[in-house]
Amino acid sequence: MAGGWTRDDNVAEQIEDSILDAVARARSSLPRGESLHHCAECDAPIPEARRSALPGVRLCIACQSEQDKTQQSISLYNRRASKDSQLR
Repeated sequence: MAGGWTRDDNVAEQIEDSILDAVARARSSLPRGESLHHCAECDAPIPEARRSALPGVRLCIACQSEQDKTQQSISLYNRRASKDSQLR
């Protein structure tokens, strides 16, 4: 399929770049370093199993769940795809 002045594989390159950017963004948000023994938010002990499974963990499960909910609610992507949400 011809794309005017662009190369035919330009769309595929854009999609691949978007995926690579999303992967890099996700990897950058992963915890690093030594895990804490107590939660940075509520000071609850973090179990050894969690610290072993997630090196660099800083939050207990309850605080991490709350943080994940907050991050999901402020997503920058329009997932509803309604005209009303696109006008905001």
